[in-house]
Amino acid sequence: MSLLLLLLCTLSLFWSLHEAKTEDVLFNISSFSCNLFHGSWVYDPSYPLYESPSCPFIDPQFNCQKYGRPDKLYLKYRWKPVGCELPRFNGRDFLTKWRGKKIMFVGDSLSLNQWESLTCMIHASVPKARTSVTRDNSQSSVTFKDYGVTIMLYRTPYLVDLVPEKVGLVLKLDSMVGGNAWRDMDMLIFNSWHWWTHIGRTQPWNYIRDGTKLYKNMNRLIAFYKGMTTWAKWVDRNVDPAKTKVFFQGISPTHYEVNNCKGEKRPQFGSKYQAGLPPAALVVKKVLSRMQKPVYLLDVTTLSQIRKDAHPSMYNNKRKGIDCSHWCLPGLPDTWNQLLYAALVY
Repeated sequence: MSLLLLLLCTLSLFWSLHEAKTEDVLFNISSFSCNLFHGSWVYDPSYPLYESPSCPFIDPQFNCQKYGRPDKLYLKYRWKPVGCELPRFNGRDFLTKWRGKKIMFVGDSLSLNQWESLTCMIHASVPKARTSVTRDNSQSSVTFKDYGVTIMLYRTPYLVDLVPEKVGLVLKLDSMVGGNAWRDMDMLIFNSWHWWTHIGRTQPWNYIRDGTKLYKNMNRLIAFYKGMTTWAKWVDRNVDPAKTKVFFQGISPTHYEVNNCKGEKRPQFGSKYQAGLPPAALVVKKVLSRMQKPVYLLDVTTLSQIRKDAHPSMYNNKRKGIDCSHWCLPGLPDTWNQLLYAALVY
């Protein structure tokens, strides 16, 4: 594909994305007019919702307090939507309502971040509940035995398939065989984007396959749009809304721009982020607006953009570099799960 043609395709995609109406894919909560994702962060001395030493499910890379973060102010902020309040998370109520059910997070390490957050929040509500835990590179779970609730994580950074072929590892934009593992769930929470941006040594694939065509490289937003469209078709064909609730986590922002996230201790003032929405968030909204089955967007991008202070930064179990992609636990993903809980309550 020539450089000019690629540029035209990209511009065409952006034009169509900007035409997508945000309200088409926000929560449609009957008799509830509050936009849960428009608001600001307020100081709340009752936060956090749990303490990291009391939760057995936190990975070292997210356990900022254990690995030397000296400040705690970032733990004390609560999300306050304009015109309403988020219901305070009640883990016992969550387990009771979802008794005997299976819940699965599907995606990359940001799904891991949110999965660990939810299990910690529930554990804080029922600290004496019996649990069983399995951890694996591809699939992990925490089961709250007294309630028969299993909360799973399926690791797949692209959602679409990454498979070995004669030419090497191939990212197949129109294939989702991995979806067989997501069937028969009562709740699915999907996430993808961060790995689509990887290049060089951090890029795990050798080629991208789109139908019969094989590409050494492709504009990443176009590839993401194609992959998300394959995911949307899978949901439309395979999910029964009467049995399964489907959420999309939204795009979790990074803060690697000037000065990155090192040393940040407070949220940004106000409810808007100067740089605006990342293009990937527009891709997600466009894809969701065209789906037949209901998928609820946890539109966490903007409220997370103004939390530059909430990343692990250097307090990430002595890993190399500054982590401005993931989030400390306790921390911001707890709010994502409060929004998930609010959607289920309302």
